[in-house]
Amino acid sequence: MKAAVLYWSKSGNTEKAALAIKEGLESSGVQVTFRRTDEAGDLDWFDHDLVCVGFPSYQFHPPEPVVGYLKGRFGGYRQQGRVQLGCPRIPGKHALIFCTYSGPHTGINEAIPAGKYVGQFFDHLGFEVEGEWYIVGEFHNRPENSTQGRLGDIRGKPTPEELGKIREDTIRLLQRIKK
Repeated sequence: MKAAVLYWSKSGNTEKAALAIKEGLESSGVQVTFRRTDEAGDLDWFDHDLVCVGFPSYQFHPPEPVVGYLKGRFGGYRQQGRVQLGCPRIPGKHALIFCTYSGPHTGINEAIPAGKYVGQFFDHLGFEVEGEWYIVGEFHNRPENSTQGRLGDIRGKPTPEELGKIREDTIRLLQRIKK
């Protein structure tokens, strides 16, 4: 099995989650391509059984570099005729969306629209979106956003224990899609 873990991270939260996913995949014997989205322009998603895309939520959206990357790849696939009416599923093609957020105002509700948006790129290509994982991460550079929001004190997140759970969840996801 081949997987790609593609991510964009500014503060390091998303990169930590991406590394945990990579470790879970590799521990299961999966061949992993691991890249930042700004280094993945030539990567063909269709060459992989599982494509994992991670990013932080910025005001209910993925960051602009992620949006640009996704639109670029999607536009190329549209030109190749890979976007089909009705979005028929392609057997053996799966996607995992993971979104880090601190949600200083409304919590996870700030991340869900970003995750749904990114999932649509894969759904339209016929990939089965196997999950949208929302991961709490510390808000860097503004301490009050990590201590006074709806989530309470989120300093230091994701914790080593939470990253361990991400590795375990990745292994479980693989077991489910290999059936």
